[in-house]
Amino acid sequence: MNVQGFSHVTINVKNLARSLRFYVDILNMKLVHRGRKDAYLEWGSAWICLQERPDMEDQCPQIGVDHVAFFIDEQHFWEAVQHLKANHVPIVRGPTQRGRGLSVNFLDPDGTQLELHTSTLAERMKVWK
Repeated sequence: MNVQGFSHVTINVKNLARSLRFYVDILNMKLVHRGRKDAYLEWGSAWICLQERPDMEDQCPQIGVDHVAFFIDEQHFWEAVQHLKANHVPIVRGPTQRGRGLSVNFLDPDGTQLELHTSTLAERMKVWK
């Protein structure tokens, strides 16, 4: 397989309209397409799909993806943390130094954990050597 890179993440949500208010209005993701039960958003070079699944029961603890991390330049990190706090977004870890980068983990309206992180994979691996 000749994979070129990461494509996207699909996140199941209970209420698409509520989730769009969070992802578009608070996180400032760009809405590219909205369907009846899904929406596609861009955030820098990353893109995600929100898929409305109100029939899914809460699955805690859930096996699978622990969180989704997005890269943010360190010069914008503290401004982003203040933005999350000002919008009463639940922060579940950090802000903290992780490896050689800064990190903050927070929750979307359905409890999906997202992370903003300032280091690259190469920088993280320097810590693990």
